[in-house]
Amino acid sequence: MHQEPDFFHNLNEEMRDGKRWLERTIVLAYAAAAGLSVVAFTLLAEAAFGFFESIYHGVNGWLVLIWMPAITAAAVWATRKWAPGASGSGIPQVIATLEPSVDAGLRKRFVSLWLSFAKIVLSSAGFLAGLSIGREGPSVQVAAGVMHSARRWLGPKSVINTHALLVAGGAAGIAAAFNAPLAGVVFAIEELSRKLESRSSGLIIAAIVLAGLMGVSVFGNLSYFGRIRVAELGWRDLLPCLAVALSCGVLGGLFAKLMTHSLTSSTERLNKLRSRFPIRFAAALALLIAVIGVVTGGATFGAGSEAVKHMLQGEADVPEFYVTLKFIATWLSAWVGVPGGIFAPSLSIGAGVGNNVASLAGTADIAPALIAMGMAAFLAAVTQAPLTAFIIVMEMVDGHALVLSLMASAMIASMISRMIARPLYESLALHMLHVARASLPKEPQPEPATAEAETAQTQPSGGPAKADTESKTC
Repeated sequence: MHQEPDFFHNLNEEMRDGKRWLERTIVLAYAAAAGLSVVAFTLLAEAAFGFFESIYHGVNGWLVLIWMPAITAAAVWATRKWAPGASGSGIPQVIATLEPSVDAGLRKRFVSLWLSFAKIVLSSAGFLAGLSIGREGPSVQVAAGVMHSARRWLGPKSVINTHALLVAGGAAGIAAAFNAPLAGVVFAIEELSRKLESRSSGLIIAAIVLAGLMGVSVFGNLSYFGRIRVAELGWRDLLPCLAVALSCGVLGGLFAKLMTHSLTSSTERLNKLRSRFPIRFAAALALLIAVIGVVTGGATFGAGSEAVKHMLQGEADVPEFYVTLKFIATWLSAWVGVPGGIFAPSLSIGAGVGNNVASLAGTADIAPALIAMGMAAFLAAVTQAPLTAFIIVMEMVDGHALVLSLMASAMIASMISRMIARPLYESLALHMLHVARASLPKEPQPEPATAEAETAQTQPSGGPAKADTESKTC
């Protein structure tokens, strides 16, 4: 028989354990600091991209053909010199640190206070260059690095372990970046830990709440893309909805496959060139991204959030081939090597798919719904995390009326993507671990003893062995 809990006894035990309350206070303080770090990152990234837009729209649009390669090359050089662990999205780094075989020394290559600071500065440099990147993935690494640093103040017997701190930090980063607390919880389960331990659930929720409060206090409690108004979907709308989900599934799978091959393959000729001349390679790709941006009238620069807002409001002014060109610009921006994520650009590509399907089908009344479904479907196909994808979009557009439609499109797109590509973040995390372990100094191995030395050690000189040899040669 299980004994019923004694409330007053348990309360007394809780209040008497001062060390536990001190540890909780420390962790909550670091959760608030993680939220403030994401807020600072958001403000700096927006200011940096605003400066880029002032150059493109105000000074001379063609100046970006010089500006983008120069800033990108400088950012890649600084990343490789001072913070190689900050390169890329940031989510694969956090996943890599959660591997049970990773020790403290290797973990510092992926998460730390220094890398969090470097991620903020260098990702903002990517926005200053006008690259097609997002800040949501980097926010995961930033917040995880801040939360992980709380471990130094906790005792070796603390119930709050490193794994819980990293998962809580990553979840808080997503929640604060998107102003989507539910997405933070699901992201922690689906993408980071794969399971949620009961003793860690309270820490994760507390981190999300505090980090979210930091964002709300600065930006307000508003949906990322506002609240969309959609007409009721009927059976006549089934075909365009399926077209969005299937198209995004194929495109997202191809994008994930292309990203994995580009960032992990060391045998390809272009990757050999990238390894040999990383700065010049980055400058050349940035020039190509600049050309694409100028051709599209600036539509492919940055994360693409403004383009999504215009589409949802029925004021889409994006070029006809926006989806294809944004797809290429985002892939090249990731290949460059500047710290930056793919969440926001993926949402803009998916929105473009939904907008195109609505235009072709002549269903302007349900265009916002198709755009939202495209966002969820493409993000689910790229990350192969359908639950996180549809909840992020649902919270970003305040689309509770579209829950079933968003869920279905995300699931279909994710299933198709799994037939085309391996999970993107897991593949990148395994590659990063392999590269990091290969770069570790190898322990010197003792030289094997020669046959003659072994014979000399086991047999006395001039003994029976010599006599046997002489008798055989006779």
